[in-house]
Amino acid sequence: MVELKPEAPPDPHRGIHIAGLRKRYGAGDTAVDALKGVDMQVAPGEVVGLIGPSGSGKSTLLKCLGAVIEPTGGRMTLGAEVIYDDGWRIPDLRALRRDRIGFVFQAPYLIPFLDVTDNVALLPMLAGRPNGEARDRARDLLAALDVVHRAQAMPSQLSGGEQQRVAIARALVSRPPVILADEPTAPLDSERALGVIRILNQMALQYQTAVIVVTHDEKIIPTFKRIYHIRDGLTHEEAGEGRLLG
Repeated sequence: MVELKPEAPPDPHRGIHIAGLRKRYGAGDTAVDALKGVDMQVAPGEVVGLIGPSGSGKSTLLKCLGAVIEPTGGRMTLGAEVIYDDGWRIPDLRALRRDRIGFVFQAPYLIPFLDVTDNVALLPMLAGRPNGEARDRARDLLAALDVVHRAQAMPSQLSGGEQQRVAIARALVSRPPVILADEPTAPLDSERALGVIRILNQMALQYQTAVIVVTHDEKIIPTFKRIYHIRDGLTHEEAGEGRLLG
């Protein structure tokens, strides 16, 4: 595995803390409470699993954490900064999503007219990084994810598994304090799925990143040291197996 080089010393105040988070859709008799007071904390350097049946509130929680939708109430703290307290406390949500939250979704959402390297390098370029530095960082991650041989390919030339690995590299490239991953290993075989979890754990430890992985993948669930189960809009924490990754 390629060793990723930190750009700065880890920030000891990173991590994410959620208290009493609520999300209601609709109003009156037809209102649906998707989240009913979620409490959750992920420390810097930690990778936790988020597990629950369909309709339990997993996707809604992930979208609230990622500032994709607005909660109805509660409080979210990212690092030492309150980002939501019964209303957004961040003036620029686009910059928050671009620079401080890494996303990995089931669909890769790669830009079809950019090659693999520039798909990964685009976010740091938009944040003002020199193009050469951003591309070097992108290639390091592509090598770590065993897809650097496709660095000059276009997204349409990639297999589904290759596209997902490129999407994971894109989430990691800005070295955000928080990564939100929705079924990141779903299209991958066992070896590559565990490889992705190794990389997420390496990233979490090396850069003091808090990582939340929504998954149904039985191959990776035993690797989590802590798991949040969500059901009917409420979370329950339990210890995981924390199985070592070879």
